[in-house]
Formats: sequence, structure tokens, C-alpha cells
Amino acid sequence: MTDDTNRDRSLQAMDDQATEFSASADELLRRNASFAARFRDAELQVVPLRHLAVVACMDSRMDMFEILGLGHGEAHVIRNAGGVITDDVIRSLCLSQRYLQTREIILIHHTDCGLQRVTEDEFKAELEAELGVKPWWALESFKDPYLDVSQSIQRLHLTPFLPHKDNIRGFVYDVTDGLLHEVLPG
Repeated sequence: MTDDTNRDRSLQAMDDQATEFSASADELLRRNASFAARFRDAELQVVPLRHLAVVACMDSRMDMFEILGLGHGEAHVIRNAGGVITDDVIRSLCLSQRYLQTREIILIHHTDCGLQRVTEDEFKAELEAELGVKPWWALESFKDPYLDVSQSIQRLHLTPFLPHKDNIRGFVYDVTDGLLHEVLPG
């Protein structure tokens, strides 16, 4: 039985038990052993071959390597909720550019994002009511992924920590058809 067949059966079982939680770590370790048995990437260098960094949302529907047609070792992929430009993303991009030779940044948000369904104030109020403390970090929710990509591009251009800003482009991935739609600076 192939790994894809096993994965398909595991996913079907998860769908069938959507209301139940079952930890995945043991199954993932078994899959890793299978992966390691056929591992062929030991010669890849730490510097990405395309000198590219991608900042994207953590949404599980988005396989960044598949969406962009990238192979292992071709790009750094930095992900968080919403794909927003936070201090930690700038920290990662700063290291990526200054020590690992990336020169291009691609931003990818998507349609039907979870951050479009929640407001910052409501989310923080719920946490404060439950825990007695409001989070110190910004949620960075948004209504329009196109406008948020545009804002993210502006944030990157404004930070003094990135020396290479000539090749920054942003896109919105449509989860219904798999296409990327460019957000032009403006």
C-alpha cells in the first residue's frame, strides 16, 4: 500500500470522526520513518536556490510548494495566521536577506481566511473574559485580503531592516480555483 493511499485512508477516517480528536504525532512519526528511508535532500544548501522568501498564511488548504511549483531548497517559507507582516516575520526576513542571500519576497494571502471572520476587539475580549488577561499581541484581523496584501507590501517597504526591497510582490490565492491573483502596489 502506498503512502498516498494510507494518507487518503487516514484523512477519510478523520472526516468520519470529525467531532472526535485524536493526536497525530505517532502516525506522523511513522510517516517520517518512511520519508527518511527514501530521503534524497541531504545535499541541499541552507541558502535557497531561488534567493526567494515567501510569506503566507498558515491555512492548511495551502501547500505553498505545490501552489508555486517550488522544489525543496528553492525558497524560505514563513507562515503565520493571515500571512501578516509582524515583527517576527520581519525578524525572519531580515535574517533571510542578510545571512541567507534572499533577494525577493512574495506575499500570499487567500480568500476565505479565518482572520476575516473575527474582529480584534471581540477576540481579545473573549480571551480576557475567559483567562483574566488580554493578549499583548495584535491579532491583525482584516476584511479584505487584497487590501491587507497591499498594506503588508507597504510595511515591508517601510521597515529599515530589509536591505532588498526591489522585488516584493503580493498575491491572493483563491481557495475555490487554485489561482493566484496579483495585488498591484498602490
